Amino acid sequence: MDLTGLHHLTAVTGQATQNLAFYTETLGLRLVKKTVNQDDVSAYHLFYADETGSPGTDVTFFDWAWASPARAGTETVSETALRVPTGALAWWQERLPEVGVTPAEIADHSGRPSLAFTDPEGQHLRLVEDGAPPAGMPWSGSTAPAEAQIRGLHDVTLQVAALAPTLQVLTEVMGFRPIEERALGGGQLVVLETGAGGPGAEVRVVTTPAAPRGRVGIGGVHHVAFRVPDDAAHEAWQARIAAAGLGVTPIIDRFYFRSIYFREPGGVLFEIATDGPGFTADEPATELGQHLALPPFLEPRRAEIEANLRPLPAVATSATRVAG
Repeated sequence: MDLTGLHHLTAVTGQATQNLAFYTETLGLRLVKKTVNQDDVSAYHLFYADETGSPGTDVTFFDWAWASPARAGTETVSETALRVPTGALAWWQERLPEVGVTPAEIADHSGRPSLAFTDPEGQHLRLVEDGAPPAGMPWSGSTAPAEAQIRGLHDVTLQVAALAPTLQVLTEVMGFRPIEERALGGGQLVVLETGAGGPGAEVRVVTTPAAPRGRVGIGGVHHVAFRVPDDAAHEAWQARIAAAGLGVTPIIDRFYFRSIYFREPGGVLFEIATDGPGFTADEPATELGQHLALPPFLEPRRAEIEANLRPLPAVATSATRVAG
C-alpha cells in the first residue's frame, strides 16, 4: 500500500505561450502532452517532463487566462523542487541569468545544494542536486546538456496553518515517514518521505500560523499527485482514503492515468494517480507534444475544442534543435 513517490504537480498559467517557452526553452523540459483540461475543455493542459513523460517527472499547467494571480499563504503548495544531477547547479547559475532569470544564491535544502528562483508568473521553483542514481530519461532535444538536465520532481512544500491535522493524514493514512523536524522562522518544518524515500518521494510541511490564507491562481499550484503502480493499488487507495473520511472522489479515467482526488486538512488538494498507461497511449514517443491530443471520449468534440483554443507555437524536437 505504499505510495511510491510524487507523480506530477499541476500549476496554473495565464500566459500559455510564455509558459511553453519558459519550461521548454529556459528549463529544457520536453512538452510531452498538449491536451485540454478534461473538466474545462476551453483550457489547455500542458505536460512538461523527461524524454518519455515518465511518472514523477511531470510539471503540468492549466491555462486559465481568466484566473486571478495566486496569493501566497496557508492551504497552498508554496514551492516545487526539481531534481538535477550532482554538480549541475554551477551550469544553472550561469544559464538562468543569461535568459533573464535571477536565481538566489546556492543554499542548503535539507543537506542538499539548491538554487531557488521563480518563473515569469511568480511560480516558486528550486533546483536540488539530488545525489541519487539517475532518474528520468534525458531528452536529446533539451536546451540543457544531459549532465545538467532536470530529472523530475524532488519534493513539494505544503504551507499550512496547523501542523497536526496535515501530519496525521500524511503519516497515519498515507504512510509517510518523518525524516526531519526543526523550527523555521515563527513556525515549523517537517520533512516526510514515502516508498523507498529520497528525491522524488519527499513532502515538506511548513507551518506559518501568522500567514493569511492563500489562494490558487496564476503563478500558483493547483494540486500535487502521488504515484501508485497499477489499478489494483489505486482501487485499494480509493477505499482507504474513503474509509478515513476524507471525501475522496470516485476513480476518474484520465486516459493517460487513473486519478482520485481529496483535500488534506490543511487545505491542499491531493491526487493519487496510476503510473500507466502513459503518454504514448495515443501518439508515438517521437511525436509527443507536437499535436493537440484528446482522449477518446473528447475526440468527437475536436472541431469545437480546437475552435475555442488559442494556437500555440510549435515546439522544437530533437531533430529541429540539432538542425537549428
